[in-house]
Amino acid sequence: MFQKIFSRYIDNFRGFSREIWILTLITFINRAGTMVLPFLSKYLHEDLHFSLSKVGTIMVFFGAGSMLGSWLGGKLSDKMGFYRIMLFSLFTSGILLICLQYIKSFEGLCVGMFLIMVVSDMFRPAMFVSIAAYSKPENRTKSLTLVRLAINLGFAAGPAIGGLIIVSLGYQSLFWIDGLTCILAILIFWLMVKEKKKSTYLDKEHPGEVLTQSVFRDKIFWIFLTSTLIVGVMFFQLFNTIQIYHKHQFGLTEFQTGLLLTFNGVLVFFIEMPLVNYIERKKIDKIKVITFGCFLMAISLFLLLINTWAGILLIMMLFMTFAEMFSFPFSNGFAMSRAPKHQQGRYMAIFTMTYSFAQILSPKIGFSIVEKYSYQANWFFMGTLGLIGTLLGIWVYKLVQSESKSHVINLKNS
Repeated sequence: MFQKIFSRYIDNFRGFSREIWILTLITFINRAGTMVLPFLSKYLHEDLHFSLSKVGTIMVFFGAGSMLGSWLGGKLSDKMGFYRIMLFSLFTSGILLICLQYIKSFEGLCVGMFLIMVVSDMFRPAMFVSIAAYSKPENRTKSLTLVRLAINLGFAAGPAIGGLIIVSLGYQSLFWIDGLTCILAILIFWLMVKEKKKSTYLDKEHPGEVLTQSVFRDKIFWIFLTSTLIVGVMFFQLFNTIQIYHKHQFGLTEFQTGLLLTFNGVLVFFIEMPLVNYIERKKIDKIKVITFGCFLMAISLFLLLINTWAGILLIMMLFMTFAEMFSFPFSNGFAMSRAPKHQQGRYMAIFTMTYSFAQILSPKIGFSIVEKYSYQANWFFMGTLGLIGTLLGIWVYKLVQSESKSHVINLKNS
């Protein structure tokens, strides 16, 4: 029985190209070493003693750099090719992360975080284009899911190890590990994967033409992006207000917080790929799945209104994890499916910029509400925001259904 279940699980991982597997490996190495970011708010507040308001401001610069980096990464991927952008981004961000530990001033950290995120997040749209270039069209969503699994497997190991390192060696060691793993990951990629010169996903003859005619007039896509933004704002609470709340409300250590994040990563690793396969096999509508994920995320934040029992943090993380598994892989897939042919780099840049904008809004809104009112007010606000995102998802679903019907009618008439 166990052998049959294991065999079915392994079957989910068949059919990927060699390049996708190597991309998955370097993503895992990079993510396992990214131990600073999950504890960044705690580092700024508890180690450098910045106020919650200043932490929120630094995180705004973090998000602003992420937005600019995402835009540059998409634009330059279409002009110069994703391969060069990926090499430059990870190698340079590794060096910058090592240097970041020596910056202690508020102004210096604002500038430093902005520059690091500009360079670091150039990688994301380039990686999306690389997946499109190296994977078969029918495997694209599964390839995205495989890379996400690598992220989450690294995420499962990273925070727990990071929490132990903080307790035993301090925060400074994390910056070295983070930077060196970035450099190691991209060296492996450079040695093992050759640049794909002629990608069918690049259009150098008419750069920007499809984007101008399509993306900015795509009503469905922009409503979808608004819902995606809301999901991002809720999810990124996990890396700012929720982590500080763990200590303030329940007295959790960094290691205990790391274990909760590890719980999230392990669940995603074992469940997400079979879940994605099942949903695709049953041909369940992507927008329905994404919308349900948004609803679950709203519920997870409403659960934090229960503040007298520490066990609620585990239940909350369970809801958050399933929300993430329903929302993120299918959001990537839907965004890519809306992209005009030959413009995936720029189109996915806009999509990734939405999450970058969420990184700006999430800590600033969250910490402002906490300082002015309370943690409880923040959870209520974020949960309500999630319900609005759910309604937007329902609206997108209806618009897509209407669009499909109109397309069928036009084909019949022609």
